[in-house]
Amino acid sequence: MKPNHPLHPAPADAAARRALAPVICYPVGGLPRPDLTALRAARPGWTLTDSVRVPPREARCFTVPAGHFFRITSIEGPQVGDLNLWSADLSERFYSGKTRALHGTHLSSGDRLWSSFPTLRPLATITDDSLDWYGFDEFGGSVHDVIGTRCDPYTHNLLSDGGQYHHCCHSNLTRALALARNMPLDQAEAHVHDVLNVFMCTGFTRDTGQYFMKASPVRPGDYLEFLADTDLLGALSACPGGDCGCEHSSDAAPCHPLLVEVFRPLAPPAGWQASRPNGYNRSHGKGGGAGG
Repeated sequence: MKPNHPLHPAPADAAARRALAPVICYPVGGLPRPDLTALRAARPGWTLTDSVRVPPREARCFTVPAGHFFRITSIEGPQVGDLNLWSADLSERFYSGKTRALHGTHLSSGDRLWSSFPTLRPLATITDDSLDWYGFDEFGGSVHDVIGTRCDPYTHNLLSDGGQYHHCCHSNLTRALALARNMPLDQAEAHVHDVLNVFMCTGFTRDTGQYFMKASPVRPGDYLEFLADTDLLGALSACPGGDCGCEHSSDAAPCHPLLVEVFRPLAPPAGWQASRPNGYNRSHGKGGGAGG
């Protein structure tokens, strides 16, 4: 955090330096936008092909073929979830940092979940968000963030004087992936990555810039819906913080299950194609590439 009492005095032109206008790092005007009307038009008549109930303080994996939809739904009470996505062969993973840079701190309909380098392509597109009405509240909070990492036993250990807690979302996701792919825990853990915090209401405090959470506005029946842009393996953890209105990494918070449903449309959305790997030639300025 920035110091309340800086050691160094402000220079004479401090006000002018602070007044410089910000510049958007990644202007996305040239980024192709999904046709949400066409994507949503593919939903009528779809078939439910899989349904996975995620127990409180646990995680479960699920698979989604390219061109299928999947929904995450609150079913019994206010509950947030931590979502990991991989390509089906685990060679790509969701890149929350680049997704944040392209779409902002909190996601909603029309935003895409981008993969890691070197493919940097859409893994999934958000097609519907029943909480899009929330926007940003007076504290600067909003839902579905890509700023938090995931609750984990390592940070819990640091902040609790050596506490050992095994139902943090990081551990939940690790166990779920190990079970789904029949791999040792340490191998599975290496694949677990920063998440989309589904339904979680978060922001940054204006005075200290600290990451905060508050009780999620999610209620039973609310959902976040996606279209898979390639064959996916997903993992969802029902966070031990429940609605994250008081604490997480705890057995004290009321927690509820979440539901993941996968749907096969009658036909692919009009104009939709599976995403392709990024077109960068990977020469990095050496050899035959541009600027080499």
